[in-house]
Amino acid sequence: MYNKNLILIIIAQIFGFTAAPVTIFLSGIIGSTLTPVLSLSTLPTAMMVVGLASATMLASRIMSKIGRQRGFIIASLYTTIAALLAAYSIYISEFVIYCLACFMIGNGLAFTHQYRFAAAETVEKDMAPRAISAIMLAGIVSAVLGPNIAVYGQNLIPEHTFVGSYLALAILTSIPIIVLFFYQQEKMVKVEDKVKSGRTYGDFLKSHRFSQAIVVAAMSYAIMSFLMTATPLSMHHGNGFSLSSTKFVIQSHIFGMFLPSLFTGRLIKKYGHSRMIYSGIVFFSITIILSFFENSYFNYLVALTCLGIGWNFLFITSTSLLVLAYEEEEKFKAQGFNEIIVFTTQAIASLSAGLMLTFVGWEVMNIICIPLGILAIFMTIRADRFDSYYRIKI
Repeated sequence: MYNKNLILIIIAQIFGFTAAPVTIFLSGIIGSTLTPVLSLSTLPTAMMVVGLASATMLASRIMSKIGRQRGFIIASLYTTIAALLAAYSIYISEFVIYCLACFMIGNGLAFTHQYRFAAAETVEKDMAPRAISAIMLAGIVSAVLGPNIAVYGQNLIPEHTFVGSYLALAILTSIPIIVLFFYQQEKMVKVEDKVKSGRTYGDFLKSHRFSQAIVVAAMSYAIMSFLMTATPLSMHHGNGFSLSSTKFVIQSHIFGMFLPSLFTGRLIKKYGHSRMIYSGIVFFSITIILSFFENSYFNYLVALTCLGIGWNFLFITSTSLLVLAYEEEEKFKAQGFNEIIVFTTQAIASLSAGLMLTFVGWEVMNIICIPLGILAIFMTIRADRFDSYYRIKI
């Protein structure tokens, strides 16, 4: 399965994706030092998410014009500039510029998320789940590498804490530029006029498998972001757990998100997409059920780990399902449409998590997630029944 292009993409993913965990890890802390308004301290984090959602369609469109290689290289250069701008904003203590830099980092991440599609395109379609799993597994290396480099670099510039962290990040995000120089540019599909007019976004949604893939991906990200974002507040401020305990729970969640990628692709190939979706829903259900019991450390640990595993099963499965639901010449349009829905949903879930925790509490937040899980089940059953009926009619 592993070929030169796939290996290069995995390496580029490791270094390019470090921008996400570093910004998630530092932006709230840095925001609180740059603005006297405590409620605005998480705005830089939100700006990264908004930047990601707003650039998803643009990322697909640019790559459809210039190809994966040039698109990823330009994105790496752009993210590196954003990291340097973040360092500069911290150096001069300018909150607005730091928010802008985080927004730009989000723009760059919109391109980075396209690595999973590029990985699927380097192998045969039946091997796509395993290729996507390899990319997702690389994310755990990013999650470990990025924050550790940020911590080691925080005092690199005396009297300007965290400037060095973003300078170090700029070095990491520039590495894909060199790596991707050796990437073999794919042949751009020549699209005829009749294909350009192709399927509309409405036509995509009428496809049972395509709409299933989008709904499952959006639902998985919404539930995961909604509960993960609220967990530190619920644990530390709501239930008095220490920061070290809260950090370990979040780290366990991240491991749950990425470690199953070692075998998720194989499970999809063996058991099929639908069974993997149902398995992901089971893990989400465990998370929700545990919220009805005492909010102990053990419950949070198990719940957030299961939340990560459920997300992994659902997101990898939905991505590999999406790859099967469009034609080669419409891949960029289809992928961009998928990304804008998924990451806009994530942005809404992340931005609303703190507010919902304040007004309705942890238990009700988990209950709110139940209809989303039911929707994913319904879309899967509908798609399966349609396919079965269609094959019989044929």
